[in-house]
Amino acid sequence: MPNNNLIYETIILGSGPAGLTAAIYTGRSRCCPLVIHGRQPGGQLTTTTQIDNFPGFPQGIDGSELMENMRLQAERFGTNFTEGEVTRVDLGERPFRICVDGQTYRCLTLIIATGATPKLLGLGNEESLYGRGVSVCATCDGFFYRDKEVVVVGGGDTAMEEAVFLTRFAKKVTVVHRRDALRATPVLADRALSNKQVEFSWDSMVSEIVADQSGVTGVRIKNVTNGEETELRCDGVFIAIGHQPNTSLFDGQLDMDDEGYIQTGNGTETSVRGVMAAGDVQDPQFRQAITAAGSGCMAAIQAERYLDDLPYDPNLSCKKGICKETNREQE
Repeated sequence: MPNNNLIYETIILGSGPAGLTAAIYTGRSRCCPLVIHGRQPGGQLTTTTQIDNFPGFPQGIDGSELMENMRLQAERFGTNFTEGEVTRVDLGERPFRICVDGQTYRCLTLIIATGATPKLLGLGNEESLYGRGVSVCATCDGFFYRDKEVVVVGGGDTAMEEAVFLTRFAKKVTVVHRRDALRATPVLADRALSNKQVEFSWDSMVSEIVADQSGVTGVRIKNVTNGEETELRCDGVFIAIGHQPNTSLFDGQLDMDDEGYIQTGNGTETSVRGVMAAGDVQDPQFRQAITAAGSGCMAAIQAERYLDDLPYDPNLSCKKGICKETNREQE
């Protein structure tokens, strides 16, 4: 159990590949890391049954197993973990304050690795079918649909990129879009429209995902103009209607883009010195486990360098690896 009567040199928010990689590196650097994670430790990868594109695992690895291995590695280097809901973050004073379930923790550096949540269709069986025919990442899962038929839901840039990418594997890709024209930029739209393996179901929405014990077998498609419903057989459904970065805690405190992603420069540095952001919370483009892990490494190294450059203050910290004891505050 972590000793909460401390000012931590580094606190990491999130326990996905970005957060746990940051924990491994900060732990090895003796930066006294504390990882605070929510009710789903390990992040989105814990919902993935098989990961084939993370380097070092030629036979692939289960997502939950990969995240558990990362956690054990971080623990080996002295990382502490605590579970709870972060209700408030105050970056306006130093040390930074993180309020978790009625308790306030302080730290000299903060690494934000809270990720992004895929937007879903609101159907009851979506999440239960993750890894059994429902996916939110073609790059991650497209390989499993060789010579099969899949559906992509969405009409923006991400959906068109996913649809075209899936034609490398699937024999047929059907794009279901609730409008009569794509929202994607012209170059991406043209790429999908000109691909003979991509078909379009316009003015339509997926009203139901059909599945049996083995997984997805099809979808029910509803025409939004006349209400007619048809059933389309398919082996997989790729939901590509966007992601929501988990950044509401930092509204008004950090620079973000129009979509709410934390803006970083010079690696993982945010607009507040001593605060780094890593993984999907600042990456609207790649959203891969390996890129998240890489940015977690960068954030840890930059946090360590920031700590090294701090002037010595006996009221804040001691030598590296020794956190300053304080009285824990009540929120």
